[in-house]
Amino acid sequence: MTSEGTVRPGGRTARVREAVLRAAGDLLAERGFAGLDLAEVAQRAEVGKTTVYRRWGSATGLVADLLVEMADSSVSRTETGSLLGDLRTNAHLVRRTLVDERQGALFKAVIAAATCDARTAAALHAFYATRVGEWAPCVTAAIERGEAPVGTDPHEVIRAVSAPLYYRLLASGDPLDEASADRAAAAAEAATRAGAFVR
Repeated sequence: MTSEGTVRPGGRTARVREAVLRAAGDLLAERGFAGLDLAEVAQRAEVGKTTVYRRWGSATGLVADLLVEMADSSVSRTETGSLLGDLRTNAHLVRRTLVDERQGALFKAVIAAATCDARTAAALHAFYATRVGEWAPCVTAAIERGEAPVGTDPHEVIRAVSAPLYYRLLASGDPLDEASADRAAAAAEAATRAGAFVR
């Protein structure tokens, strides 16, 4: 049985899903979670209200499916051959996403919603688990090359790269420039080599 808002069929239904999720993302970026009205999503997507209500049921259902779509369509991991290179690539990908006018606003809205809605929080956690899991093999390869101590937790290393960037986005308001991405990657790499993430 598939949970609400996560069916991924093809054909016309896939086109409807794409249009609805695009409209939902636009509204989230513009107005935040509180402004995510299913009737307006349907109008923008040019589909019937009953289609949206029947398939997603709630704003939370829409956000959950939107996060599934974002995880599925995110940029794939790349390998540079070095731990620092891989972490820097990851940091710059995160930074570009967060400074994007639409994507940055979208993440802020979803994170804000997740603080007060358990289902949105679960969808957000699943999204980040997917992203972190996709990049963790870079750290595993670094362990095999001798760039990181045996026993290093790859997932913790990847989390350490993006954490300072999200802090700038959500808390401090400091610039999210390329230098900040480089520093985040360098700090995570140095901490990794020093054994900070050994289980």
